[in-house]
Amino acid sequence: MLIGNGYINDVKKDDSPEAQLDTFIDKYSPEVAAIARACLRKMRARLPGATQLVYDNYNALAIGFGSSEKASHAIFSIVLYPRWVSFFFLQGAGLDDPQQVLKGSGSVVRHIVLKSAADLDQAAIQALMAAALRSAVEPVNPKLPGGLIIRSISAKQRPRLPDSLEN
Repeated sequence: MLIGNGYINDVKKDDSPEAQLDTFIDKYSPEVAAIARACLRKMRARLPGATQLVYDNYNALAIGFGSSEKASHAIFSIVLYPRWVSFFFLQGAGLDDPQQVLKGSGSVVRHIVLKSAADLDQAAIQALMAAALRSAVEPVNPKLPGGLIIRSISAKQRPRLPDSLEN
């Protein structure tokens, strides 16, 4: 859906998916944006061939990583909130987490709040990621081109900056 002169939430309809994602991330504080971009670089390097699904939702910006355009094939997601970035294990409830780094109590998903992208390099998180990849419904094929797909842009969104940074 377009609003006004071809834009919805500051995104031009003919922008590339990467340009649209940059616009979405730019709405966040420099600190949150920097962590998110560094996490994206790490995940893109770790999962060549992954399809990235972007949902600029009411509450947050979510970038899922999976083997195809099917949301059910997503294994991980990076989610931006006004004050932090979380890394979600989309089938995390079934993972063995001996160091208890995963948060959440739902029946499927678990997450960690990232202080920096370097958190993704911690041994416990690397082990959880490896286990999640091994148990994925559909593994990511590094020989495929992958890609970035903007799945949804909510016309109505909560503020992307913490109250203390808003104008």
